[in-house]
Amino acid sequence: MNRLPGTFAQPDPSDVTWTHVIYALHGFGVALGVATSALIVTSFLFSLPSIIAVVMNYVRRSRVRGTYLASHFRWQIRTFWYALLWMAVATLISVPLMLVIVGFLTLWLAIAVVGVWVLYRVVRGWLRLSSELPMYT
Repeated sequence: MNRLPGTFAQPDPSDVTWTHVIYALHGFGVALGVATSALIVTSFLFSLPSIIAVVMNYVRRSRVRGTYLASHFRWQIRTFWYALLWMAVATLISVPLMLVIVGFLTLWLAIAVVGVWVLYRVVRGWLRLSSELPMYT
């Protein structure tokens, strides 16, 4: 099927619902970090809802190819993996620096920044999905 550049095939309504469910799972992971003694980023990366959400992204990704939902799946998957990457880098840098106390500050700063970034990405993505817009224009 030939489409104009920048246009997308109409997604199946069940795929839209599943994408909302995946955002809800990511959002629940973030909410756990806000509402409990856990941190936003650690709750997002290591909570069962977020892990289930990323697995669902990979399992259902082929179904949404060619629709605007594909950009949401890419957004969700990248949010998870980049958060994990940045926290791994921050930990690798901060742990040796803990010998001179500075590492505690750098690690907490990284946790705060990545946590806010994760929160932003979940909220922005879900709002664009609710407006039936792709993540990338």
